[in-house]
Amino acid sequence: MNCQECNQRPASLHFTKIINGEKTEFHLCEKCAQEKGDMFIFNGGSGFAFNNLLAGLLNIDLSFQESDQNPFHQEEILQCNHCEMTFPQFLKVGRFGCAHCYETFKDQLNPVLGRLHSGNLSHSGKIPKRMGGGISLKKKMEELKLQLRSSILHEEFEQAAQLRDEIRTIEKKLAESLEGGE
Repeated sequence: MNCQECNQRPASLHFTKIINGEKTEFHLCEKCAQEKGDMFIFNGGSGFAFNNLLAGLLNIDLSFQESDQNPFHQEEILQCNHCEMTFPQFLKVGRFGCAHCYETFKDQLNPVLGRLHSGNLSHSGKIPKRMGGGISLKKKMEELKLQLRSSILHEEFEQAAQLRDEIRTIEKKLAESLEGGE
């Protein structure tokens, strides 16, 4: 497939843009994509600028914010007290100036992080397969202990007995895995 702009070089970059449900596809060579720098995320060189991608992801549409604000009221720009970086500067650069920026701009970052991590705002991580057995059992045992405490507080003793038995079974499995691993 040839580039849609120059029709000379093979298209090596393929983009799909969806606006209001209308899908538009772009097939460009690297040279034409660099020339259309305002439309695509390339810096002056031939490489990919990650900070431009991040800045694009963090660019939140302001149309979702409250529309009943006074048009003559100048909005106060949030600024880090330590490095004096503003959120628009962060969007342009793609990285914070100091560690305190995370706390200063946390309200602006939470929706973005939620989008990037499929709705999750905290990192739960992955467990390696060779270590996963013991770790997942310990995690399950902690959850069961919390449920056990809750059952006892609510005087649900039958459920508490079942949870106790499950915890004992998991403790036996953990002890066997420790004996077998040593």
